[in-house]
Amino acid sequence: MKVQRAASVLLVAGLVLAACGGDDDTSGPVEDTSDSGATATTAASGDDGCVVGVSWNNYQEERWAKWDEPGIQGAVEAGGGTYISNDAKSSTETQASNIENLISQGADVVIVLAQDGGAALPSVASAIDQGVPVIAYDRLIEEPRAFYLTFDNIEVGRIEAREIFARVPTGNYVIIKGNSADANADFLREGYEDVIGEAVAAGDITIVGETYTDNWDPAVAQASMEQFLTANDNDIQAVLSENDGMARGVIAALDAQGLAGVIPVSGQDAEQASLNAVALGTQTLTVWKDGRELGRVAGEAALQLCSDPDVTKIPNTAIFTTPGGVDMTSNLLAPQPITQDNLNLVLEAGWIDEATLCDGVEAGSIAACP
Repeated sequence: MKVQRAASVLLVAGLVLAACGGDDDTSGPVEDTSDSGATATTAASGDDGCVVGVSWNNYQEERWAKWDEPGIQGAVEAGGGTYISNDAKSSTETQASNIENLISQGADVVIVLAQDGGAALPSVASAIDQGVPVIAYDRLIEEPRAFYLTFDNIEVGRIEAREIFARVPTGNYVIIKGNSADANADFLREGYEDVIGEAVAAGDITIVGETYTDNWDPAVAQASMEQFLTANDNDIQAVLSENDGMARGVIAALDAQGLAGVIPVSGQDAEQASLNAVALGTQTLTVWKDGRELGRVAGEAALQLCSDPDVTKIPNTAIFTTPGGVDMTSNLLAPQPITQDNLNLVLEAGWIDEATLCDGVEAGSIAACP
């Protein structure tokens, strides 16, 4: 909330909650083009309610448009607010401009999915200095005045490693990490270490390849996996891949060597293609982080910040100490492992339909595909 608008927002707090669903509402997003060249979408709702702006790092990724954005937008509009957004298209420079653009459009709160948490820090600090609270969404931005909302990414790493380690307690491992500028890549790696670290120290596991992956790009992950296979004469027993897109790149490299479904591979995000890969047996597990829930929590937190910019008053929070030693008010939601044994969970939740999940799967070979 901008400082100059604080009093008016508090006075109309009751009206904000009543504004949702009025006769003047317009359904569906309306496209606009910002000065930065990024696309902004605006959904009209309410009159003088809270305006929540979202800076997406790369809206082309399946998860954001399909799950997270509807969760955020639905919560904001249910509280009488207005949702606006733009897309940085994987550019840190564009994201900096986009954050300012959201504020110039009247955003009272800004939610930032950072392309690079360090690069986004000056823009986030500037927004807060202008009286606009910021939610660091899903990715860390080490600004102590921001609210950090994500899933427990260290636990995501533990979940991935536990399942792979249970299947392959000894042998040669490859670790495919995400973007080096994204703190989540290191959080996941920390989770891996918690599970396999002792086995590595004892010599039971040898890490024969480990690399970061620019922009979490599946094609880059595939190329890295091809190089590791060549360097080790295919003598690899397990792959810890930090997300689903990269896992699909890894599986493509394995498939070229006749090893898809032979070497266990991890992932996260429960993307539909990867859930099908789990059903087929080419991917061992994915980790389900329900973006609808994360989005809902973000939208509700944004409305709270419109009424009171004190992040410590957001419900269900705790202090998270960042790798840089910054204490941040945070909420870390719990992730869910998904293997062939519990694919029914994503089916029953409407995350995927049976036809998509079971495409190419022999009927009756797993419980989820009768």
